Amino acid sequence: MLREHCLLLLATLAASLLYYLTNVRRRHAGTGAGRLPPGPSPLPLVGNLLDLRGGGGNLHHTLARLARAHGPVMRLRLGLTTAVVVSSRDAAREAFTKHDRSLSARAVPDIARAAGFSDRSMIWLPSSDPRWKALRGVVAAHVFSPRSLAAARGVRELKARDIEVDVGQAVYGGVLNLVASALFSRDVVDVGADSARGLRELVEEIIEAIAKPNVSDLFPLVRPLDLQGWRRWTARRFHKVFSMLDDVVDGRLALAAAVDASSSSSSKDDDVPVPHRDFLDALLELLSTGKITRDNVMTIMFDVFAAGSDTIAVTVEWAMAELLRNPSVMAKAREEIHGALGSKETVEEPDAVSLPYLLAVVKEAMRLHPVAPILLPHRATDDGVEIGGHAVPKGCTVIFNAWAIMRDPAAWERPDEFIPERFLDREDEVGFRGKEFEFIPFGSGRRLCPGLPMAERVVPLILASLLHAFEWRLPDGVQLDVSEKFTTANVLAVPLRAVPVVVT
Repeated sequence: MLREHCLLLLATLAASLLYYLTNVRRRHAGTGAGRLPPGPSPLPLVGNLLDLRGGGGNLHHTLARLARAHGPVMRLRLGLTTAVVVSSRDAAREAFTKHDRSLSARAVPDIARAAGFSDRSMIWLPSSDPRWKALRGVVAAHVFSPRSLAAARGVRELKARDIEVDVGQAVYGGVLNLVASALFSRDVVDVGADSARGLRELVEEIIEAIAKPNVSDLFPLVRPLDLQGWRRWTARRFHKVFSMLDDVVDGRLALAAAVDASSSSSSKDDDVPVPHRDFLDALLELLSTGKITRDNVMTIMFDVFAAGSDTIAVTVEWAMAELLRNPSVMAKAREEIHGALGSKETVEEPDAVSLPYLLAVVKEAMRLHPVAPILLPHRATDDGVEIGGHAVPKGCTVIFNAWAIMRDPAAWERPDEFIPERFLDREDEVGFRGKEFEFIPFGSGRRLCPGLPMAERVVPLILASLLHAFEWRLPDGVQLDVSEKFTTANVLAVPLRAVPVVVT
């Protein structure tokens, strides 16, 4: 059995080598739309994988360094797959305005195919698929619409105050509970509490696995073998997660049935708690009318929970790190908050989103330290795509290096410095939605992050709550390290430690 497996592997690698050599000849010939982008010379089989070493393990740093040598539209060979990397504002503008539809598919990692997840998730489905359009429409209209967000505002404000008390230990855990409470009215620690790990740990494991090097992504011909076993490993965790979410849905349906029975009964002894309206209520209402399936409900819950938590928690941590690094900026932000709130004891969402300097701090933190520095890779689905005079081959992966784009010296003065004031004069011009292509922390175009409406409310709320409740300083003897560590999210290499001082 082992001998057969080795022979199959050798045959597959031989076929891969033939495929590679064929594409080398094709590369030198160029295409009808223009020549392929420049890039470092690839080696047989491994392509440019060795060129991605360095950068402290931060891929976005390495890609930015290579782009400085080869240009803002650059080609890489990653094993037997081709990638085109976009690293400037002008190239991003051309890509998103002229070719958004042709580049709006996703490059799906093999791990995301586990348990058939990529075929039902709006994160991975191609935008041309009717299922993607339907799911995206549901999320936009019933989960992240102004009405739905307003309905769950009280929960978010309550959880933001919880983070104030617990900030020394767990901004991330607090944000996870905030998102989970807004989604299905339960803290994450309560979901799957009878399992060994619980929902939070399983979701974290799945997200981290996506960043693991996987031979199936580099050599598509061996993908069916799942040589490293990552797809099987991830499938087991997907099944556990969806079993937990299934229990959450069952519990909510049972509670709704009990509420209905209680309201139709004349007995005064019934005391069934009525949950506030949350995202899950909106989804179950659509389920009851047959507009979506139960599987749609659980997949949307997973997508929102997995994608939303990192964006909010990591951005808050980066903003706090930069404020501690720049005490004058922190003082100015606190002065604005206290001037606007007066004698109010707590911060509410409308307070936070109406503070221009605080919003400038949030934008500047996102510009310097985007949570997703290379966004989620796109895939070219059509011939004839051309960016910066270079052809983008059909089927190739297209990577937008948002980190490099948002530090593009052609777009930003002193791009590596933390200067929130740069956004004050452009408050209405530069928003979160990627319309100005020098600022794309949530992407742009058809694949703009659907969770943006919640993030743009919650990040200012949490940050304002932290700054309103406490003064902040670093622990004695601690030097602030703002080095980055990138896996699936761009986080502080050394987790932030800060001391909250109660204002008297």
